Amino acid sequence: HLQASGGGSVPAGDSLRLSCAASGRTFSSSAMSWFRQAPGKEGDFVAAISWNGGATYYSASVKGRFTISRDNAKNTVYLQMNSLKPEDTAVYFCAASRYYSSLRNSPGDHDHWGQGTQVTVSS
Repeated sequence: HLQASGGGSVPAGDSLRLSCAASGRTFSSSAMSWFRQAPGKEGDFVAAISWNGGATYYSASVKGRFTISRDNAKNTVYLQMNSLKPEDTAVYFCAASRYYSSLRNSPGDHDHWGQGTQVTVSS
């Protein structure tokens, strides 16, 4: 079970930190990802991190502003979001990859999903 939290409503330029806590099983051997879905749009890949945090991968739209990290001791993955823009408004989902080090941006490569957390950025 994956539980995402940390969303909220902020003005443009602000920061938020999302958390994704795992329970019931460990995901320390899985790559983990964040996706997001804006109203009326298809879901988009945001960021991914390998099982040990040694590799990360970002979409072009968030690279340089967002940072994905993980703490396997706490079974938690984070998404630090800085310099937020109105176009970052979406429901954000965390997901566990089928792979441990290969970083994938396709939802089909992920087999466990958390419920979303809403992020709203006002202009």
